[in-house]
Amino acid sequence: MIKAPREAFGHTLVELARENPDIVVLDADLASSTRVTYFKEAFLERFFQMGVAEQNMMGVAAGMALMGKVPFVSTFAVFASRRACDQVAISVAHCRTNVKIVGAYSGIVSGNNGATHQAVEDVGIMRAIPHMVVVDPGDDVEMAQVVRAIVAYDGPVYLRVTRDVWPRVSPDGSDGGQPYEFALGKGVQVRSGSDVTLIGSGMMTSQCVEAADLLARLGIAARVLHMPTLKPVDVEAIVAAAEETGGIVTAENHNIYGGLGSAVAEVLVEHAPARMKRVGIRDCYGECGGNADLLCKYGMSPQHIAEAAQSVLAAGG
Repeated sequence: MIKAPREAFGHTLVELARENPDIVVLDADLASSTRVTYFKEAFLERFFQMGVAEQNMMGVAAGMALMGKVPFVSTFAVFASRRACDQVAISVAHCRTNVKIVGAYSGIVSGNNGATHQAVEDVGIMRAIPHMVVVDPGDDVEMAQVVRAIVAYDGPVYLRVTRDVWPRVSPDGSDGGQPYEFALGKGVQVRSGSDVTLIGSGMMTSQCVEAADLLARLGIAARVLHMPTLKPVDVEAIVAAAEETGGIVTAENHNIYGGLGSAVAEVLVEHAPARMKRVGIRDCYGECGGNADLLCKYGMSPQHIAEAAQSVLAAGG
C-alpha cells in the first residue's frame, strides 16, 4: 500500500535508529504532524522537544553533531528555511556539521494550511547556502531510501517531506528493468520519450507522468526525468535530455525562482542550450485549498504541464 512520504520518513528513521545509536531527533513541537512521534515512542531518551524555537534548535543540533551525534532537526519547511536561515547558514552549513534538516509540509500542498505554512522558497534558500545538499523525494519508496542515504552521508542535508499520499514514480522493476536505487546527485528516467522532456522533483514528478499520458494521446512522446536531488543536480542527465529531445519542461512544488527550474536552466545555459518552460508557483503566495484545486489554480496540474510541453514543441517549429 502506498504511504504518505512523511509516514515513510518516520518509520524509516526508527529503523535506522535501531542500527545507529547516534541518531537523535530535535522537534519544534510538531511531532505528530511530521511523524517523528514514532521516534519519540521508540527512543524517548534520544528525542529532544525544543519547542517553537527553530533558531535555537539549529544551534543545539550543530553542537550535537560536533559531539558525534547524527541530529535530525524536524519542523515545517517554512520555519526551517525562513525562520532559522542564519543559524542554518552559520551554525550548520559553514561548519559542515552533520545535521539533517527535515522540512515537512513542503510546497503549496500543505494540508489546507494556507500561505503561512506553504514553503514556496525553501529550495531556493537552501540551494544558495554553501555545502548544503538538497533532496526532494518523489514518493514513499524513494523517501525510505533517501533517509538511509543521508544518514550515510557526512554533512548537512535539507530534506523536503510532503504531507499527503502521491502516486509512486520510483521504478519497481515490473517492466523488466532494475528496481530503483536512490543515489545522491542522480536523476532517474521514469518514462522514455524522444519529443520533449518533462523534469519533475518531489511529488510533481507524478504530475509529469500524468502529463506524459495526456501528451501520448496527442502522439507526443514525452520523456519523464525525476530529479530528487536538487543540489547537487544531475548535470549529465539534464544535458542528455536536452540533446536527445531538444526541449525541456520543469515542474516543481516551489516558486519558479530558485528551485528546480532555476537549477535546470543553469545547466542548460552553460552546457546545452535548449528550449525550456518552467511550471511551478509563479512568484506569489498560495492560499487554503485542496491539493488538486491548488495545483489547478496555480498552473501546476498535469494539464498545465502538458500545455507547457506543447508550447515548447511549437517554439521549435
